[in-house]
Parts: sequence; structure tokens; C-alpha cells
Amino acid sequence: MTENVTRAGTGYQDAIRNNVWMHMSPHQSLFNGGEAPIITRGEGHHIFDDKGKKYLDGLAGLFTVQVGHGREEIAKAMYDQALKLPFMPLWSFAHPQAIEVSERLASFAPGDLNRVFLTSGGGDSVESAMKLAKNYFKITGKPGKHKIISRATAYHGTPHGALSVTSLPDLREQFAPLVPGAIKVPNTNFYRSPQPYAHDEKAFGRWAADRIAEAIEFEGADSVAAVFLEPVQNSGGCFPPPPGYFDRVREICDEYDVLMVSDETICAYGRIGDMFACNDFGYVPDIITSAKGITSGYAPLGAMIASDRLFEPFGPGGEETFYHGYTFGGHPVACAAAMANFDVFEKEKLNDHVHENAAAFKFTLEKLKDLPIVGDVRGEGFFYGIELVKDRDTKESFTEEESERILKNFVSAKMYENGLYCRADDRGDPVIQLSPPLTVGQKEFDEMEQIIRGVLSEAWTKL
Repeated sequence: MTENVTRAGTGYQDAIRNNVWMHMSPHQSLFNGGEAPIITRGEGHHIFDDKGKKYLDGLAGLFTVQVGHGREEIAKAMYDQALKLPFMPLWSFAHPQAIEVSERLASFAPGDLNRVFLTSGGGDSVESAMKLAKNYFKITGKPGKHKIISRATAYHGTPHGALSVTSLPDLREQFAPLVPGAIKVPNTNFYRSPQPYAHDEKAFGRWAADRIAEAIEFEGADSVAAVFLEPVQNSGGCFPPPPGYFDRVREICDEYDVLMVSDETICAYGRIGDMFACNDFGYVPDIITSAKGITSGYAPLGAMIASDRLFEPFGPGGEETFYHGYTFGGHPVACAAAMANFDVFEKEKLNDHVHENAAAFKFTLEKLKDLPIVGDVRGEGFFYGIELVKDRDTKESFTEEESERILKNFVSAKMYENGLYCRADDRGDPVIQLSPPLTVGQKEFDEMEQIIRGVLSEAWTKL
């Protein structure tokens, strides 16, 4: 097959080298004979490159394409909306699509989370929640409450405020100094739990939650505004919450008058099962942040959903205005995509599908534990991480050199070569992450397991 060329007649790879600045990507290899993969189309739970090769999309793009690729009903809804009203901001105006999607989102959310602030994506939603938390306390007589607590190795986005809440040093150091007042506490990685709790998940969960209370007391409750937590933490490799963890965090937040923010940029919209993962785990936060699967990636959209209590100063009887917004937040075409996406969820009962098949996905992936390089398999719903080790008995992890050589230079490339698009990540301990479209079933579970098994068996011989 001849190489695709741009309108200017430049080969794609040359145009990438000359013009494209890819996200989160080292470019050096591209100037030493390397090539960037080019994906040209998607169909169902598969993607295809510019040479026509087919891959199982084991990451749903980037934890995003919940209903799969190529949905005509979503494309048609976007087309129809673009003809009718292609753009209108929500700056003192509204449009029907934002109204409809806000009402629908509120119906999915627990408790009194009825106030929907539409954004352009996940980082924007986190940024909005940070600003609301600080603003709310300032106008209700507690102006000192501005600090934000998040967990070790957590990722909450790249805007300057959201990056401060993010806990990955390599991502943060380039852009320091960041927004002050970001406090870090332990995460819920039971596989790496302190020795006293290594065999008692519930006790470990209580210990991890109590570290939040400890941090609040150390900083002073009058200075802490919010705690940001993912239902299942992404970075580090899919850390699910231990039993009782979120119940205890809710108690702590109530005791110290600190807002509990459920960052569901990845975990919402069926990824764990329910439309919001806080419903799966039985807790009611004060704010939910979300994006990605809200449109299944067909258009950029995000949402911050806040409780009625937090809206009071800005609503009836209040005198405040939340001076915050985005040009493309609640874009009409994106909202139309979201509504069509939710229609697919309901028509095909995708939330039920995840709940009914999550155990089978887990069981299939746990077969990999017979490989000496696999230390742990963890996650919930259709969201799993496989942690790699070089000594399973001691849980010894890779060195930096081994991670570069084995995980990045071999495992990642070999998975792709063998037909599986997934993520090999070492922002923490080395892991493989899987987050396929919610349309997959046992056939795809088996295919993922077989490809991973073959690659990891070969990787073990290279350690």
C-alpha cells in the first residue's frame, strides 16, 4: 500500500515530523527512523491503521469510546444539530441541547446533585470543581478553606489547577510552581499496602481513609476545601476502593466540613457499571466531575455536577455569580452527541451488560496470574490493570532501566504489533491497562488475554 499523503503532497510520517506536536509523547525516535502509528478509522470495538491492519481497541481510545466506533445514530444527531444550531455559548443564554443533557445527567446522579455545569472535558471539569469549592467557602464565611487533598500517583488533568491536584512528579515538575495548597495522601493500592494491613483489605481501607482525616487535622480544617478522589484510581494501575473506604471518607468530609469530589472522568458512563461509579460504590459526593464517555468520544464535552447546597449562593435568594466558563462548554453539537450516546446506552442496556459481564472479565484476566511476571490483576467493571514484577514472591518491581526496556520498548510495541491497542504505563509501578468499549464480551476477553499472555511470556525471557 502506498503511503498516504497530505493535501500538500507530503507523506504522513514526514508531516508528523514537520508539523504535529503529539500529546504526552516523546518525539525523538521519530527523527531516528521511527514512525508514529496512524489510525484512520474505527468500527465497533476495533480500530484500523493507515496500512489497513485491524486492532482490538482495548482502551476505548483513551477510556472513552464506551459504545464503540462508527455509530451512525450519534453521527446523525451531530449532523442534524450542526445544521440547526452549530454553536451557542452558555454565557447568560441557554439552548435546548444543554437543557436536555443537564436534566438527563442530574437524573443519573445520586442525592441532590442537580446542578450541571457543562465544560469542554475532564481537566476543565476538575478545574471548575476546584474553583467552585474555593468560591463556595469564601462566600459562605470561610475564606481560609482553599487547600485540596488528593491521592498519591493520582491523575486529575493538565490545566494548571488540575495539575496541582495531580500527584505525578514527572508531569508536574516541568510546570512548577503550581497552584499552592495541594496536599497528597496514600492511595488504595492494596497490593502495595503497609505490612500491618497486607492481609486485611477492610483494615487497609480504614487506614487509607484515616490518612485523609490526619492530613486535614495537620493542615487545619479551616484551611481545607475539598478532597478529590477517583472511584477507581487510574494512574498506578486501577486501584479499586477497599470495603468501607468511601463510607469513611464521607464521614471525614462531613465532620470537617470538607467537600467530597468524585472525579469520574474515566469511571462514569458505564465504565464501572452504573452511569456514575459513586452509585456502584454506594456514596454520595458533593461534586461529580466527568467527561470522556459522556459522548463516547464523538465530541468534546465534560460536566461538573454539584449539589443543590453548593448552588444556593448563586440561585434563588443568593446574590453571587460564578464568574467561570468555557467558550465550548456545553457545545450544542457535543450535547446532541451525548443525548444520542445515552439513547444507545438505554436501548442496548449497556450498564446491565457491564454489571453482568464484569465478573467474567475479571476471571479471564486473572488467568494471567500463572505467569511469573504478573504480580497483580485489579480493577472493577470494564476497567483493569495488570501489574508486572520481576519477583512475584517479594513483589520486586522493575528498575527504571528495565521499565524502559521491557515495558515501553517491548511490551507496548508488541501488544500493538499483535493486534491489541492498550496502555503500558509506569507512572507508578509498571502496569498494563485495559478499558475496552462496553460492547465487548467473552470472545474479546479471551482475545485480550491470549495476546497479553503471549507478549508477557516473551517479555519474561528478556528480564
